[in-house]
Amino acid sequence: MNLLDPQVLAFALVAALMTVSPGADTFLVVRNTLRGGRDDGWTTVAGICCGLFVHALLSALGVSAILAHSAPAFLVLKVAGAAYLAWLGIQSLRSAARGRADRAPVEEVVRSRVPAARAFREGLLTNLLNPKVIVFYLALLPQFLSPGDAVLAKSLLLAAIHFIEGILWLGFVAWGVDRSRRFFLRPLLRRWMDAFCGTVLIALGLRLALQQR
Repeated sequence: MNLLDPQVLAFALVAALMTVSPGADTFLVVRNTLRGGRDDGWTTVAGICCGLFVHALLSALGVSAILAHSAPAFLVLKVAGAAYLAWLGIQSLRSAARGRADRAPVEEVVRSRVPAARAFREGLLTNLLNPKVIVFYLALLPQFLSPGDAVLAKSLLLAAIHFIEGILWLGFVAWGVDRSRRFFLRPLLRRWMDAFCGTVLIALGLRLALQQR
């Protein structure tokens, strides 16, 4: 397959615009990087981006079409995604409520590392339970396939391009937050950041739950 194919290049541009648009994925990476540092952030990014291959596979096999055109299936997925985002947001709000507002030195604030599997799972589920991503792949992939293309192979190629873009952008976000962590980990600011990320995640969950098909 030709990577310089105009269809492939057009998809790369559209996917890049989607990647840099702030959303649940971005705020989850920020939250987890503040929680556990660069490794947690990058593991979360890996989970998010691996979900893209699942979407591409499901789209190529037609499962996404069923979800997108079946009202009950779409509703179940939407509610599950909204509930998961809200749950992540509530976790952040609880962390903010437990945080210390004193002026303890930043060096005394320890990282709340979690198992890598948990950070990966949080990223993966946030991506998989997002109906907007399913609709994105369902609506876009057919436009970048030509008659005679190997549908599965080309779908996975497009997902790989999106994967690389996601790794680069969200990885940069995680790196930037980690580099600024000493600033963000000041106890009072950390509480505000946890509260902010939690509020945004809950708001995104509510928006997802209330959005029309």
